[in-house]
Amino acid sequence: MNTQERLHHLYWRAGFGLNPVEWKIYHRYSTQKAIDHLFKKANKASKRKIINNGNDIQPSMEMETMSMEDKAAAKKKNKKQNKLRIGAHNTDWVLRMADPKESALLEKMCLFWHGHFACRSKLPGLARKQLNTIRAHALGNFRELVLGIAKDGSMIRYLNNQQNKKRKPNENFAREVMELFTIGRENYTEQDVKEAARAFTGWGTNVMGDYKFKKRHHDFGEKTFMGKTGKWNGDDILDIILEKKETAEFIVRKAYRFFVNEKVDERNVQYLAQVFYDSNYDIEKLMRSIFESKWFYDKKNVGVKIKSPLELMAGMIRTFEVEIKNPLSLIFVEKALGQVLFNPPNVAGWAGGKSWIDNSTLMLRLNLANVLFQNSELNLKVKEEFEAQKRNKRKRNIQASVNFDPFYNLFKRENKNQLIDKMGSFLLQTQHPLKREIFDGFIRKNEDKVLIQTLCLRMMSLPEYQLC
Repeated sequence: MNTQERLHHLYWRAGFGLNPVEWKIYHRYSTQKAIDHLFKKANKASKRKIINNGNDIQPSMEMETMSMEDKAAAKKKNKKQNKLRIGAHNTDWVLRMADPKESALLEKMCLFWHGHFACRSKLPGLARKQLNTIRAHALGNFRELVLGIAKDGSMIRYLNNQQNKKRKPNENFAREVMELFTIGRENYTEQDVKEAARAFTGWGTNVMGDYKFKKRHHDFGEKTFMGKTGKWNGDDILDIILEKKETAEFIVRKAYRFFVNEKVDERNVQYLAQVFYDSNYDIEKLMRSIFESKWFYDKKNVGVKIKSPLELMAGMIRTFEVEIKNPLSLIFVEKALGQVLFNPPNVAGWAGGKSWIDNSTLMLRLNLANVLFQNSELNLKVKEEFEAQKRNKRKRNIQASVNFDPFYNLFKRENKNQLIDKMGSFLLQTQHPLKREIFDGFIRKNEDKVLIQTLCLRMMSLPEYQLC
């Protein structure tokens, strides 16, 4: 690969691609300079919290004095408002992924950890707090990140640790911490789950959803966990898990599938796991080792990853400076494509890979560029409706404006014989050449600006555009 091809690959895997204005700046960077710039911008951005973009609905103390009918009406109203506020947090995040002023690397890392620590948030304030926790530690220390998530209000409630008490331990949180968040299956026993659950007793929240250690519900007795005996608490359990090399391997393998290739090269995983473990779980060290490695840019790792719905949407919005005038319409696209922020299918998160493509998502993915460019109406059923074989149709209209001029300016001086290849190298990450006969008719018929826009839309409707 030449340097520019390496940069395209890097900016898609470490972010959401580049728009033409960014490309004019970064295309002369060396790979190392680009990597350093990505991390510098991410570390600066990680210190900023996501502020409340509206009054998040919180439990009302006044409900205690209400009648039963008034309580029911208030709960219904709060539920509706909460849904709208979570929707606003959702679309704000999508547009932040697509915003060149923000750190694409940080948002990509947050998306990765959001899927790893999958949690369905019902209260907007708790969803925002969890995302802030992830942002603060996304490129920091994994121990601090997993401890922050273990004390996160949304996660505690989602995995029922509110009900984990000395007299009646609830094993749900302890099990998922090991199975999905740290060390993985087959590296612990059922007895370890029981003992870990005892250690996490009393880890709850107050009425506002903030972490609160409830001393009277905690089991202070001796516990034997992974061969070690002591009066362990939740912090101790996490430390014992992190002492195991298998934990580093589990996290690295998952990061490899997300950032490199679904087909895992175990030699690379073992090398990265050693780096991660020896660095005391330094996430930035791990990610730099991935992006700075020669094999990251091997042909077998380029243009082979199916873009997730969020990567696809954010990439399009970023590339063409799309202004979405009704942002909540993006949530319908997320539902239709099978990835809704703050609402994973289960605690295991989104499966990713080939699961993103099926009969209910393919046509929308191939036509999404036309929807954005032409303000087309989405006349389709969401995935759940396909599976339930419901007959009702939903329609959603995305109102958007596209700034096509920077893209046109990038290619307007290209010779028409080279235009297809030049545009293809910018928009598509796949290595095989485009079939020119697909585009020849457009080249003969159209004037320059119309031609470039037509070719652009045609390329973005190709299966190859679904890959990065």
